[in-house]
Amino acid sequence: MKRIFILLFAFTPVLATAQGKTVECYCTDKSGARIEMGETVCMQVDGRSFMAQCQMSLNVPMWRKVSDGCLSS
Repeated sequence: MKRIFILLFAFTPVLATAQGKTVECYCTDKSGARIEMGETVCMQVDGRSFMAQCQMSLNVPMWRKVSDGCLSS
């Protein structure tokens, strides 16, 4: 039982650098501004407009399309 416990934690990914600091994950927009995880923005790509959300995929920040068109106020 002790071996299973040790192996379980040996293969658990650690979200810290060698100095013990956590790694901050975020997306950037076309001007380089920081967009936090979970935030949704209007994107314009190749003449198309759509809403996209900053998400994680395979430990990499990425933009995921959530709807066609953009919300306007």
